Amino acid sequence: MTTIVRNLQHVRDRIATACIAAGRDPASVRLLAVSKTFGVDAVLEAASGGQRAFGENYIAEGIGKIEALRAWQTTQPAAANSRLEWHCIGPVQSNKTRLVAEHFDWVQSVDRLKIAQRLNDQRPPHLAPLQVCLQVNVDGGANKSGLPPADVMALTRAVAQLPRLALRGLMTIPEPAIDFIATYTLHAKAKAIFDHINSSGVLPVPMDTLSLGMSADLEAAVHAGSTMVRVGTAIFGGRSGAAIARKTQRA
Repeated sequence: MTTIVRNLQHVRDRIATACIAAGRDPASVRLLAVSKTFGVDAVLEAASGGQRAFGENYIAEGIGKIEALRAWQTTQPAAANSRLEWHCIGPVQSNKTRLVAEHFDWVQSVDRLKIAQRLNDQRPPHLAPLQVCLQVNVDGGANKSGLPPADVMALTRAVAQLPRLALRGLMTIPEPAIDFIATYTLHAKAKAIFDHINSSGVLPVPMDTLSLGMSADLEAAVHAGSTMVRVGTAIFGGRSGAAIARKTQRA
């Protein structure tokens, strides 16, 4: 068993333990492995351990992995559920929307109608609708992307009208908090927005994805109601300055 596969199992155990403590079914929380700055070999190791959903911040880097791993998927038995699912979780600029629409399965960082419209218009008709989450700046952090909570409902209504997008939920990346309670409180704010939208009747189909929590705070996120945690460091290890410097392509 490789280090990455062991780490994956440890993270899954953390999720299960947090779910049980919160009175939830462990199957109600998906794991998204954040593979940004790590190479194809690292993704292959994780895939060999059963991981299928991967998150990428940098579009060119992510597309390179998507294309490189297509060959691996064709070698897997059909019963192995070998299809990998790719999530764009970084900011999307207007000049990159076509690349995202053509290659990714999900975009979790939609925070402007202009970007949503371009993704919709550029999604190839032979592909399934692009699954999207709206990114919310739940704590008003100055260094974080995302729309203010007060603007979420309006963008929800607009995105729900775009036929090549499927609005799945909300994503947040709050600033680090001082302890479990403070972290839980931030995540609970996102859960409250999520519940308010779903109870408002503005969507034909309720949202089902609340993407909250990372390596350091996944337990608090699960207690608050997260249905997807985005974990990188706890699976792949630390991102060294040298590794990051090698990644010259940015979203």
